[in-house]
Amino acid sequence: MLLTLTTTHQPATDLGHLLVKHPDRVHAFDVPVGTAHVFYPEAGEQRCTAALLLDVDPLKLAAARGRGGRASAPEGFTLGRYVNDRPYAASSLLASALSRVYRSALRGESRDRPELAATAVPLEVRVPVLRCRGGADVATRLFTPLGWAVTATPIPLDERYPEWGDSRYVDLTLTGTRRVADALNHLYVLLPVLDDAKHYWVAPDEVDKLLRAGAGWLAEHPERGLIARRYLAHRRALAGDALARLAAQQPTDEPPVEENVDDRDVVAPRPPLAALRREAVHAALVEAGATRVLDLGCGGGALLATLVGDRRFTEVVGTDVAPHVLDVAARRLRLDRLPQRQRDRISLWQSALTYRDDRLRGYDAAVLMEVVEHVDPPRLPALEDAVFGHARPVTVVVTTPNVEYNVRYEGLPAGGFRHPDHRFEWSRAEFAEWTARVAGTYGYTVVRRGVGDDDPEVGTPTQLAVFTRKEESR
Repeated sequence: MLLTLTTTHQPATDLGHLLVKHPDRVHAFDVPVGTAHVFYPEAGEQRCTAALLLDVDPLKLAAARGRGGRASAPEGFTLGRYVNDRPYAASSLLASALSRVYRSALRGESRDRPELAATAVPLEVRVPVLRCRGGADVATRLFTPLGWAVTATPIPLDERYPEWGDSRYVDLTLTGTRRVADALNHLYVLLPVLDDAKHYWVAPDEVDKLLRAGAGWLAEHPERGLIARRYLAHRRALAGDALARLAAQQPTDEPPVEENVDDRDVVAPRPPLAALRREAVHAALVEAGATRVLDLGCGGGALLATLVGDRRFTEVVGTDVAPHVLDVAARRLRLDRLPQRQRDRISLWQSALTYRDDRLRGYDAAVLMEVVEHVDPPRLPALEDAVFGHARPVTVVVTTPNVEYNVRYEGLPAGGFRHPDHRFEWSRAEFAEWTARVAGTYGYTVVRRGVGDDDPEVGTPTQLAVFTRKEESR
């Protein structure tokens, strides 16, 4: 089974420093089920590819299965211990080899290039044969929220007989700009999840492995339930433990509050910043007198649920580029259970914010709540044109993090962002400059506010702007 990792970062051969594997050598490692090889099919200044090839020994694999592992061979089939797809299709075997071979890279360590190890670089990952239970859509649902562009091509059962349909395998390619450590940890967790099988006994310490490899991304993943169940071999108690611990990790965007040990001065806990943000956006829409509202980049539908609960909003539309995210929003809103009169107020559309969409024209208000920071800076002008220039709602409400406030978050590395998919985070001055420029360009006035506790030194954790279209532009 094969996995390749390619970069066009220059010099591309720095990939050898990040993986701690010299491009001029072929590296071999003994693993419990065979031998793992690392070599470089190409290693130039412009492009470099590292290949991990796992050569599985069927006898060792059968022995591992006999010690309590799961090789996914058909039960009752004696030769199934020796004749199966395990040596060829990527699975937990490859994930285990990856953790053995790229141990330092998984931890984000590089003695020779420490600054590069902490930097996102352009990457392409390819797994040419991956057993994917649930088909290519599952691979897309798992990797897209992590910032990857996903191409999952089903492999036909037999190219000579297309009428036989597709096999259970896909050819997976991921492209994106990520830290190498992030890419490897995503693969370490999700390869066995896609295969939905483990080649070894899943013990309680697997929960710790999952949370360690999923640090910084799994707690907020919309499919974390599926990931936990499959990674932990559908052991209900372990999956429940993992999900409970992940729930405790979910960020509230608030710095920790010191406990007050004086029982005479007990105060109610503050609501999380996410809730304060929704309240602030809702209040801005009510103040604007909007009744027909767009939630652009609606994600899982948290704001939609707030808006639908207010009868002042006669039409509420949520848009997102990812269809499976819209499915999550539909489940949150319980669209299949709503009375028809309520259901008619709500629409969910797939739409990309960097392209003009005629369906979005003519609305009273549009919301971009924690959206702009997920857009690559070169694509921001396209978003501005699509929303402010083409859709042109009367009111636009935008929220985004205040990067100055990040120093109040314990555990957030200096210069780090609050979410792994953020392309940038603005200071108050940068946000003011952007909002003023957009308002001037497209005929809006703008008012800026803060959301959350106002720190005298660094301001509020969230910045909010309300754009109102000038009368002469209506």
